[in-house]
Amino acid sequence: MMPRHNAGPIITMSLSFCGNDNDTAAYNVDSGVLNNGCFVDALNVVPHVFLLFITFPILFIGWGSQSSKVHIHHSTWLHFPGHNLRWILTFILLFVLVCEIAEGIVSDGFTETRHLHLYMPAGMGFMAAITSIIYYHNIETSNFPKLLLALLVYWTLAFVTKTIKFAKFCEHGIGLSQLRFCIAALLAILYGMLLAVEVNVIRMRRYIFYKHSREVKPPEDLQDLGVRFLQPFVNLLSKCTYWWMNRFITTAHKRPIDIKAIGKLPFAMRAITNYVLLKDAYEAQKKKALVGLQDTKMIWRVLRQAFGRPIILSSIFRILADLLGFAGPLCISGIVHHLSDEHQAFHPQVKMLGVYFISSQEFLSNAYVIAVLLFLALLLQRTFLQASYYVAIETGINLRGAIETKIYNKILRLSTSNMSMGELTVGQICNLVAIDTNQLMWFFFLSPNLWAMPVQIIVGVFLLYYLLGISALIGATVIMLLAPVQYFVATKFSHAQKSTLDYSNERLRKTNELLRGIKLLKLYAWEKIFHKSVEETRHKELTCLTSFALYTSISIFMNAAIPIAAVLTTFVVHTQLYEDADLSPAVAFASLSLFHILVTPLFLLSSVVRSTVKALVSVQKLSEFFSSEEIGEDHSRVVLQMNTENSGKYQTIPLKVINRKRPTKEGWQKFDPQPMQQISVTEGDDVFIKVTNGFFTWTSDGAPTLSNIDIKIPYGQLTMIVGQVGCGKSSLLLAILGEMQKYSGLVYWNRASDAETTEEGSSAEEDTSIDVEVRKRGSVAYAAQKPWLLNRTVEENITFGNPFNKQRYRAVIDACSLQPDIDILPQGDQTQIGERGIILSGGQRQRISVARSLYQQTNVVFLDDPFSALDIHLGDHLMQDGILKMLQEEEKRTVVLVTHKLQYLPHADWIIAMKDGTIQREGTLKDIQNSDPDLFELWKTLMNRQDQELEKEIVAGSKTALERKNLRRAMYSREALLKTLQEAEDEEDMAEGDDGDNLSLVLRERAKMPWGACGKYLSLAGCLLLPLLILSQLFKHTVMVAIDYWLAKWTSDAIYVKNEVEKGNCSSTQDCYFNHSSYIIVFSILCCLGIVLCLITSIAVEWTGLKVTKELHKSLLNKVILAPMRFFETTPLGNILNRFSSDTNIIDQHIPATLECLSRSTLLCVSALAVISYVTPVFVIALVPLAVVYYFIQKYFRVASRDLQQLDDSTQLPLLSHFSETVEGLTTIRALREENRFRQKLLELTDTNNIASLFLTAANRWLEVRMEYIGACVVLIAAVASITNSLYYGLASGLVGLGLTYALMISNYLNWMVRNLADMEVQLGAVQRINNLLKIETENYDGLISPSQIPPNWPDEGEIKIQNLSVRYDSTLKPVLKNVNVHISPGQKVGICGRTGSGKSSFSLAFFRMVDMFEGRILIDGIDISKLPLSMLRSRLSIILQDPVLFSGSIRFNLDPEKKCTDSILWESLEIAQLKHLVKALPGGLDATVTEGGENFSLGQRQLFCLARAFVRKSSVLIMDEATASIDMETENILQKVVMTAFADRTVVTIAHRVSLILDADQIVVLFEGTVAENDSVSNLMSKDSKFASLVKSKK
Repeated sequence: MMPRHNAGPIITMSLSFCGNDNDTAAYNVDSGVLNNGCFVDALNVVPHVFLLFITFPILFIGWGSQSSKVHIHHSTWLHFPGHNLRWILTFILLFVLVCEIAEGIVSDGFTETRHLHLYMPAGMGFMAAITSIIYYHNIETSNFPKLLLALLVYWTLAFVTKTIKFAKFCEHGIGLSQLRFCIAALLAILYGMLLAVEVNVIRMRRYIFYKHSREVKPPEDLQDLGVRFLQPFVNLLSKCTYWWMNRFITTAHKRPIDIKAIGKLPFAMRAITNYVLLKDAYEAQKKKALVGLQDTKMIWRVLRQAFGRPIILSSIFRILADLLGFAGPLCISGIVHHLSDEHQAFHPQVKMLGVYFISSQEFLSNAYVIAVLLFLALLLQRTFLQASYYVAIETGINLRGAIETKIYNKILRLSTSNMSMGELTVGQICNLVAIDTNQLMWFFFLSPNLWAMPVQIIVGVFLLYYLLGISALIGATVIMLLAPVQYFVATKFSHAQKSTLDYSNERLRKTNELLRGIKLLKLYAWEKIFHKSVEETRHKELTCLTSFALYTSISIFMNAAIPIAAVLTTFVVHTQLYEDADLSPAVAFASLSLFHILVTPLFLLSSVVRSTVKALVSVQKLSEFFSSEEIGEDHSRVVLQMNTENSGKYQTIPLKVINRKRPTKEGWQKFDPQPMQQISVTEGDDVFIKVTNGFFTWTSDGAPTLSNIDIKIPYGQLTMIVGQVGCGKSSLLLAILGEMQKYSGLVYWNRASDAETTEEGSSAEEDTSIDVEVRKRGSVAYAAQKPWLLNRTVEENITFGNPFNKQRYRAVIDACSLQPDIDILPQGDQTQIGERGIILSGGQRQRISVARSLYQQTNVVFLDDPFSALDIHLGDHLMQDGILKMLQEEEKRTVVLVTHKLQYLPHADWIIAMKDGTIQREGTLKDIQNSDPDLFELWKTLMNRQDQELEKEIVAGSKTALERKNLRRAMYSREALLKTLQEAEDEEDMAEGDDGDNLSLVLRERAKMPWGACGKYLSLAGCLLLPLLILSQLFKHTVMVAIDYWLAKWTSDAIYVKNEVEKGNCSSTQDCYFNHSSYIIVFSILCCLGIVLCLITSIAVEWTGLKVTKELHKSLLNKVILAPMRFFETTPLGNILNRFSSDTNIIDQHIPATLECLSRSTLLCVSALAVISYVTPVFVIALVPLAVVYYFIQKYFRVASRDLQQLDDSTQLPLLSHFSETVEGLTTIRALREENRFRQKLLELTDTNNIASLFLTAANRWLEVRMEYIGACVVLIAAVASITNSLYYGLASGLVGLGLTYALMISNYLNWMVRNLADMEVQLGAVQRINNLLKIETENYDGLISPSQIPPNWPDEGEIKIQNLSVRYDSTLKPVLKNVNVHISPGQKVGICGRTGSGKSSFSLAFFRMVDMFEGRILIDGIDISKLPLSMLRSRLSIILQDPVLFSGSIRFNLDPEKKCTDSILWESLEIAQLKHLVKALPGGLDATVTEGGENFSLGQRQLFCLARAFVRKSSVLIMDEATASIDMETENILQKVVMTAFADRTVVTIAHRVSLILDADQIVVLFEGTVAENDSVSNLMSKDSKFASLVKSKK
């Protein structure tokens, strides 16, 4: 250890380059100047001065013009060979030079005067090395290679001078035992290697001495302005520190990060590149496999071959980082040991060339040297650790992209039977993408732990044994024994999470049902019943959440308590086993640090094991999926017998694959040629498609679905396929398209079908060079029976990737009658439709699907029952304008139409009649009339019946008009919402208008923590839990500090007594013996208290989370269920559901864990800084700049991290949506030959998701590297300050150990503090959103009249008086009803009619106070309904809505959820509704199951159930709000008959969408623009020129 010098001599010491010692030989040159050590050292300064002198002007003045003519976007082009080697050698050089400086300073400390030559040349060398790498970096990125000459000269001079010094050391007998000799040798080698690197650059690139240099082009990625992820291209220092991310993260603070900001992926990291790697490995392993079948082992071998190397690199980095991690405890031990040692002064024995030489052991006995080495080791360890994380995560992301692409390619080749037979579902495939690929990604991230953890545990236990002997093994055993417990807890935790998820899904299903049927619930006053049902499920969910919280708290407790228990056990056993136990501060605090290191891998073990198990399951699923049957696997080679004139010339023709699509950017055909599906041969021009002797099936082992298929489809004509339901019409289309498995037979396609898809570059001569050409069919415009749409705009769904042709587009829109529907949509045909956009009705979806087929430029169009969801008017219009006019007359396209509408048969040029999977008849209508008169007569009968239905439908009205009305209502709600939001934004803008630039305000808000939401969350914990949470955390960390402080005191006292004994200063035997007992008791009490407090804090934080989530969900459900109907009409259902799903899930499961982690890491950092400041108060001064740096780093990171996290989440949704869309529309995509376009889209979506994930990973590494480096600086400052304090001011060595142990902890917890702060900020957004929803106003359920004042049977007569009633939906909107006055006598049947928008529905809602009645009143049986309690009012009236609403459960529950009625009343109501026989036939009768939405009943049956429900209530007033609008004529007749008989004595108000329904009413009220235009009997109104009469006439 460095001796403790007095201050006096140091001050008087003289300073000179060679020293002024009296006996110095520094200036003696009798033996030659090169034998003078000082001269040789001075000679070593020359190269460094030369480089600094040459390079500084160039660095500061600038580079002038670049020599390269290639302009690139990024100044990161690293094109000199040996780039990474140069950086590595420079880093090593800097380290060795630091050691040389330190060795010189330590050696010089033993001389009387200062010898600058011992360390000044090394200092100059350090500056020169840094300058050289900066200079080199600028030369390389500026592409100015001529300036390499300066470096070449420098390395040469440095190598020569250092070699001379080394040679002179050898001459004077200085050997390996002297550290300076070793350093000189290392420096000579390093300078020589750097010289070799420089020569290699000049030789390979032919620079400087060559007349013409070798031209090198920059990578394409760097020439692409869109590539902004620069990690693969930057220099090694920027790679290690993520320096290139600085600008990106600071820019995020000024401008939000979006897709455009993150740009594109470099080519080497794109999904297509990684897919090729995976595919090549897959093919290679397939060849090696003896069996053709795939298994999981083969998949693992494929993954290892494709992505194994980076994981090996990551594992090496991880092991190196873990080994360097042990430098902390060892250095603490070294520093404290030397400070504790009273006999620390030593004097070097070797003095040559006038100066002292020290050995490496003497060098390492200096505490300051160990502190510097600890700092460098920490920097290197953190760099390796972050590099390991980055490489593993990047590999995982690349693997995910490759597997997703492979899954997608497999989907495009999947046999349709897999989907149709239920072997694979959309959900299963989406799970493969959403869950299994991510499981594999995380396994690859965690996989380096599989190799690193055993190494870390073995080394840790070995070092503990070295320090503490057998007692260390006992402490390690405590940790080892608790590891299985931790795994058991983790398993239980996983089960609890799964149970919670099940109940959560059930609760969401009920909540969804409640929200979808909220209108009915409010109208029937059933809110409380459904509220109770949701709360019951929530209670079960909370029970599972309690288990979840319990296991989480146990896990947190074990993480904190195990190290305390291990340390307690070890130290107690150690002091009891050995009488002269060495419990010095060096041993104690080194052991303490080692226990903290040892605990980490054992806790990671459970995560790694679980991840491995999940990965094994995922690979099993992927293996099964990849081995699924593919389409057209039997078409590897086809042999055909040709016609006689060509049979001699061509006997066999192999199938030739021709790509007729525009080649995609990534060249898919090169990587993934498609299997061949059909063959096409030249037939006569009149035949387009011909199937001969065809037997087709859906399953390879099943009976043929289609048998003896011999058909032909004429060219350019309309072919109709007809037959009964289930006879195989749709299957025939799919068989022709190659979607079914073929037993035997052939499908011929005329080569004219491919005319429009001929590949560019192939001429007509090449196409007709042979008489018969066998090749794949062209694209077919196919409209499936079940319409399939993309989550895109209407226009994109129709054009479907084809160029936009306005004229053709308009014609298609008109033919499909889509313009009225488009006019309703908020953005017209630019409105997004599908799952993430506007939800359309079945008929609207069908027409868009048909429009897509009409728009396609294909020669053939397949339409599978396009009229099924259309009313007769639209169907007829589509047939006339779309199929006959557009496709046939104008374009002469071949059309194959599957239909049940036999009235269109006369338009067919060719008819195929099917029966039971075979062809019954084929020919023209006249041919069939002649050949099969019976069949023709049957058709004729059915055609007459359909004509009658047409007449009925004309009278009944249009189904499409209804669809448009529903769409208009939905759009009205959305527009109202947008208007409300716009008004709110306008108000905010006005309020904030004086504060300056709005953007700067937004950016300021983004940088702020949501403290309001945090306060709201904590306030819900209550006055008991919140103080417990805060105080337990504070007490726990106070006790933790007390434990370590007591350990410091214990060990300091022990070492003091030991030193006194060694000095012989003890006066008695008692003084010479140190008694550990009292220290053990206090230490044990503190440790036990610490363990108890760990348990209390872990339970407190989880129970706080439970209470908060319980309160928030309860408040949210109460608020939403009591909200006015206006709220549900103006707020998208998805937004409300998100509060109950994702936001509630975050509050349930994520916030408590994040809060615990944040509070723990924050308090650990605070306590660590407090301890260090207490030990060395001077540390506080150094802390200020570090705190400023820390503040800005966390400030910038939080904003960027939030944006990138949102981007990562938001880019996953389109990817999953693309997979589900593709699976659902697989047949359509393959028919249109659009596989390549959809593949390309998949690649774009995958790359977008991956680039967001990579930027998020890089941002996390950026933060962690900086936090770790700040932590290393804290360790260095604390170490230097502690050593100085101990050496010169007598600070106890135990406190030095305490301070350094806490300093090491800081580097671990600083980054967790910021990461958790960023996570908490995002998660508190959920609390904020729910809190905003809690501010909505609820309906006033209290009345001015108490329930006791209302007659129990009110209303018993049903008399209604409406007086001057004015109604509006909101106080900000115009009235929808104005001054309405109507009197309805008891038992009257009143019809309300009027045109759309006249206020009919508002009239019905006013009875239930669902709208704002701001003027006038409604009296029912003399009582003003505005004064009644709301629930009572609604429970005494009945209504049947237009849309029938049934809930999942039983029939009994749907009729009488209040459980007030007997079975006889329920059966009576079903009999009245004509449903008794239907229900009796069901298993369970009244208890028969009703599925969600009543989907197991037809629309008409659902409406009749609603009628039965109204009858059960037996109220005197019944409102029918367009109740028959969505049902067929037959059901409507039943309903009208029931109303006239069962409700004969009750007042019935019918809101009519067709005036024919109310012609039998006693009184008619005609509404016009919100006012009563007419109010009279039917006969009176019909006898004069009234609005009602005109309405009746217009409908006839």
